[in-house]
Amino acid sequence: MSAALVRPWRARLRFEASVSQVIAATLVAAFLLAFLLMPVGRVILTAFLDPAGGFTLIHFADFFRTSLFIESFWNSLYVAGMSVVFASVLAVPLAVILARYRFPGSALIATLGVLPLVMPPFVGAVAMQLIFGRNGTVNLLLMDWFDLRLDLMEGLNGVIFVQSLHYFPFILMNLSASLANIDVSMEEAGQNLGARGLTLLRTIVLPLSLPGYLAGASLVFVKVFDDLATPLLLNVTNMLAPQAYLRVTSVGLADPMGYVISVILIAVSLAAMVGSGLLLRGRDYATAQRGGGGLSHRRMTARGKLLAWLFVVPVLFLVLAPHIGILLLSLATIWSFSPLPDAFTLAHYGTVLRETPQFLTNTLLFCGIAALIDVVLGVVIAWLVHRTKLPGRELLDLAAMSALAVPGLVLGIGILRTYFDTHLPGGDSLATWWGMLIIVLAVRRLPYALRGATAALRQVHRSLEEAAENVGASKAVTLTRITVPLMAGGLAAAFVTSFATAAVELSATLVLVTRDVDAPIAYGIYIYMQSAAGRGPGAALGVIAVLAVALCTWGAHAVAERERSRRVRTSESQEAA
Repeated sequence: MSAALVRPWRARLRFEASVSQVIAATLVAAFLLAFLLMPVGRVILTAFLDPAGGFTLIHFADFFRTSLFIESFWNSLYVAGMSVVFASVLAVPLAVILARYRFPGSALIATLGVLPLVMPPFVGAVAMQLIFGRNGTVNLLLMDWFDLRLDLMEGLNGVIFVQSLHYFPFILMNLSASLANIDVSMEEAGQNLGARGLTLLRTIVLPLSLPGYLAGASLVFVKVFDDLATPLLLNVTNMLAPQAYLRVTSVGLADPMGYVISVILIAVSLAAMVGSGLLLRGRDYATAQRGGGGLSHRRMTARGKLLAWLFVVPVLFLVLAPHIGILLLSLATIWSFSPLPDAFTLAHYGTVLRETPQFLTNTLLFCGIAALIDVVLGVVIAWLVHRTKLPGRELLDLAAMSALAVPGLVLGIGILRTYFDTHLPGGDSLATWWGMLIIVLAVRRLPYALRGATAALRQVHRSLEEAAENVGASKAVTLTRITVPLMAGGLAAAFVTSFATAAVELSATLVLVTRDVDAPIAYGIYIYMQSAAGRGPGAALGVIAVLAVALCTWGAHAVAERERSRRVRTSESQEAA
């Protein structure tokens, strides 16, 4: 009886999991376990251990008894919450204008949805100080003209201001997509019941677009709450992420407070993501039919156009301010206590190219390898999840995507805790080896590549793979010779997305890099910006980083558009045949 039960189980196992699938899943699981799950687990475990190795909550009690930590906790919540508020003030009107009206500046609004993301917030923070700071361009002019000063960049206000301008496109893009998917018949039903103007917007349109808004708002909250670089560059240390970094770098790895703060960072991030989902539970936002493809675009009155332009133009100025500021700073000989630089020079670019070229070469090497690792892992995980029946394959996808909830600072601290005492043949620590930085960059950006690979794989029809297998090709050969080439467009976009975002990763980089010779461009910008004399070269590196991210963003968009056009042409030719 037992043998009869064992044989079907073994037969089913052989059918559902080939040797190549098991090997691929094992290698991916080992990578995620070694460089994501185990380091993060060590951070969480250390926060609950006493010096003797036993379980304790005393470290958390010490955290909540320390006034600096309590202040930092509430400051982080305040900054993240207010950043969502101000980002919403910018994004919601723009999304409504884009979705509901025929506005001549629609292309400009679409540009606003991408432009801030091209510049990392820590790069623009110093430029924003020069423009909106106490002695910046705007305040100097206001003092001359009206004897008025705006404290936009003072303390926590500066962090909120910079983060709001950088992250509001997340809300704009998600909300615009949600508004575009609302069935026009829902709006018409509201109008038939007498709802007009703001009443219709408040009671029908915006409630139906709540899923898109919450997706963007929760992402803004998490990004701001976990950010390390922007507060540090603005000399704001009474927030959680800077406190965790300072405890680890100044007190040492043995200090438990760095790990306690890391656990709190993870917990709040997860709570924000879960909370946004709970707000939607029990409500139905689906529509039975598309009704013509979204809200009807109505003509704007002359007064409406005027109001729209009066809103869009100042937002455009705010969005362009950090780009203009960092460019001027990179070209300035001296820029201090004056609205504009005293003179202009290209010497700062010569300085970074002559004295620190390793920042550029390391970025190309490290981020290129990390992006390649991401694409390979993304393809393998997507293939295992969507093309095999391997038991537990969904756990690989879940583990890879969990990197989104882990701040870069926490992962860096976990890598130090796990591998600092492991030494390479030359005596260097494995945790601070430049190869480990590549792995961390790959882990941090793996979710982006995985989603790109999954989307590309879903567009490859199974019949093409089945045809190859019918003529004798194995699944591995089919994957490499048929599936991957058909996914090329999506994988190229995933590569450049991973590369661009890894190039400006600073949180984990600050923790792991110990020598300038092993540092990428983000680290170089931070180091240069620590001194007044280095701000010009730092700005020059910032301009180079912005151009690199912009080119990668444009490249990803171009590749995606070319792939979409190719598929449209293929579909049209098949229909014609």
